[in-house]
Amino acid sequence: MENTKKIGIWMDHSTANFINLDKEKYNFSIQSNFTFNDKEAALRRSESLMHNKENQMHETYFKEIGHEILKYHHILIFGPTQAKTELLNFLNKDLHYKNIQIDVKSADKMTENEKRAFVWSHFEKDKKQQF
Repeated sequence: MENTKKIGIWMDHSTANFINLDKEKYNFSIQSNFTFNDKEAALRRSESLMHNKENQMHETYFKEIGHEILKYHHILIFGPTQAKTELLNFLNKDLHYKNIQIDVKSADKMTENEKRAFVWSHFEKDKKQQF
């Protein structure tokens, strides 16, 4: 399993940072398009409209992340909010992701170096448990 493609994703509801330990130049982020201003504008019209718009924007955000996840075999999703669990639930509804190992962990806000260390530690621990 040494050639397993792995990636860590630190995420909240606004940003998903992809952390690839093998190729640092391939680290990138995906931004949610649902901003505070969108929320305020929708909320002025009605709370129901705001929730519908928020759900649509989160689904679009999760689809973008999911598209990238298909390139990997083992994923670590971590971050401070429930966005990671919401993404996992979204992915579990789609059979395209059934053969991808997805781990979810809670984590606080982190610097870029802390994120890389967290991902490295997770996959090193996983590697040791396989033997």
